[in-house]
Amino acid sequence: ARRVFRAAAQLGVSRVVLLNAARVDRSYFASPILKPESVARSLDEGLEQAKDTVPPEVRIEKFFRPFVEDELPKLYDASWTKLLAHPGVAEDARIAAGGRRAVIAIGPEGGWVPFELELLKSQGFKPFSCGDRVLRSEVAVPLLVGQVELALRGIR
Repeated sequence: ARRVFRAAAQLGVSRVVLLNAARVDRSYFASPILKPESVARSLDEGLEQAKDTVPPEVRIEKFFRPFVEDELPKLYDASWTKLLAHPGVAEDARIAAGGRRAVIAIGPEGGWVPFELELLKSQGFKPFSCGDRVLRSEVAVPLLVGQVELALRGIR
């Protein structure tokens, strides 16, 4: 989590939502790493590296379905490109060059379960994959944010 927060701050991500999912260890949300002071420290380290002062908003959501059905539509309306990262999916999301905003749903290291994939797709998220490898979150976040940023700029 520290590395994910640091990377998100360095890359200029505006919001990080840690969302509980079926394959997330139940003790994860009790970790001292998720205490506000620890999160702030990690964000500050990323901001210092990037010479920035505006941290991402961090939300910690322990209940998957209520968040996806009730809160997610309020945060990301139809103007956002919604991407659903999942290893090995056959579908391929397209990102329009010149688009301004994108949100990436990156699952736990074990991936999303079918129910979670379907619920996110029902909210307009388009599945895509970077291959069959299962990536750790601290690798997936900078990789995917970088790829989306390039696509939004029209760089292939």
